[in-house]
Amino acid sequence: MSLALSRHRAALLVVDIQERLAAAMPPEVLAHVVRNTCVLIETAGRLRLPIFVSQQYPKGLGQTVPAIEDALRAVQNQMVSRFDKTEFSAANCDRFASVAVMPNLIARDQWIVTGMEAHVCVYQTARGLVGRGFQTHVVADAMCSRTKANWKIGCKLVERLADPTGGGGAVLTSTEVVVFDLLGGAGTDDFKALSRLIK
Repeated sequence: MSLALSRHRAALLVVDIQERLAAAMPPEVLAHVVRNTCVLIETAGRLRLPIFVSQQYPKGLGQTVPAIEDALRAVQNQMVSRFDKTEFSAANCDRFASVAVMPNLIARDQWIVTGMEAHVCVYQTARGLVGRGFQTHVVADAMCSRTKANWKIGCKLVERLADPTGGGGAVLTSTEVVVFDLLGGAGTDDFKALSRLIK
């Protein structure tokens, strides 16, 4: 089976990019992750992909960071689903299960995952999605951990979830790969609108 992303099969899941958690991240890394996540949100909005946003125990870790909120508000005519959780895996909490099986998501069997931290909530979310049989694309440059060592461990763990047949499983990817894979080609209005985001 192909690993090619399809705008008709894919959904975006933003995992726990929250204020107090963000404050613990290296500033330059955080800025890069937030920027790339905003690019993916704008791409999802333009191509009409469903967007899901989780928050881990917001009473303790705060709300989604303002830049991500701004990007979500800018998405027009788009379904954005939000849920809070205490489980580390967004895929394994009841609230996710209730929103991810809505009738208009029946064909959404590809998940694009961003967030923090790479070695905890992002990895466990990817593992949970793979366990449900979904093809999972984890965006390495749109996720982070407090240390580079743990980010690398998170990446390696995601790679261990790969399906050798190329069907389900997880794949480690990048923001540019996701954007251009979803576009499929140049010369369209979508390409003109989204390619300006890639610098």
